[in-house]
Amino acid sequence: MLKVLVLGSAAGGGSPQWNCNSHVSKLVRQGLDGTTPRTQSSIAVTSNNKEWFLFNASPDLGSQILKNKQMHPQKDLRHSPISGVVLTNGDVDHVAGLLTLRERQNLSVYAHKRVHSVLKENSIFNVLNPDYVDRREMSMNTNFELKNKDNVGSGIEVEAFEVPGKIALWLEDESKGENFGTQEGDTIGLKISSKDDGKFFFYIPACAEMTNDLADRISGSEMILFDGTLWKNDEMASSKVGEKTGQRMGHMNNSGENGSMHALKDLNIKNKIYIHINTTNPILIPNSDERKIVEENGWEVSYDGMEINL
Repeated sequence: MLKVLVLGSAAGGGSPQWNCNSHVSKLVRQGLDGTTPRTQSSIAVTSNNKEWFLFNASPDLGSQILKNKQMHPQKDLRHSPISGVVLTNGDVDHVAGLLTLRERQNLSVYAHKRVHSVLKENSIFNVLNPDYVDRREMSMNTNFELKNKDNVGSGIEVEAFEVPGKIALWLEDESKGENFGTQEGDTIGLKISSKDDGKFFFYIPACAEMTNDLADRISGSEMILFDGTLWKNDEMASSKVGEKTGQRMGHMNNSGENGSMHALKDLNIKNKIYIHINTTNPILIPNSDERKIVEENGWEVSYDGMEINL
């Protein structure tokens, strides 16, 4: 059986974002009934209740480990139940937490070759001592078992696949045209399975478009954790806190004909859960009209500490 723990449910900057004073951020900061602060998005998965793999490592990883006892050392003076990390892109809110894991602990880090090249070129990630940390390249559309540093299987199988997206903001190159140098592999989704019973779910925290191939892939699945960044494409501008649209940032919006609620409506997915939710998104407010619409369409809104068993 797979167990999933949501370590962080918010998009970059968390909720409320430290310098955001939008309507939604204000309500969360003021402690409106039913709201809760959220850290930046990451999940942890186990198949044996002993060792866990992180899927993305957010800048908030230190506090996430502290808040969740499943992540605490449990034996010996030097120990962690965290056996490795799987990265879905090179965004700061998904890789910066690797720097928290630098204290000479055996780990395996899985990523697309594009993301590994980014880590290799940025010398700060050299603090991940190669004597302890293996960097392993993921092949796309190939099912494989996640293994710890000693190559012992975890019972968790992964199939990575490219999804529409964009290059990480901090890697954009305006000289390379409208796509800022985006290439295949800059954003990936994951099918995460139990080796023992075959149960599986999809984790896609960033996606710019629902293609026919992607819809066919995820159709009929038991659960999906999907990009929930913005309610509407121009949300940043309408909230008066930014200018970039969701599409410019590589994210589908929740609502509208081009939104994820519409795109996944007829795909027969049993449990649909939004993750990576921006600090401006009104679905963070439990009694908002937007939250009601989301729930009426069969979606849940993830929260930090959420536990799911498959």
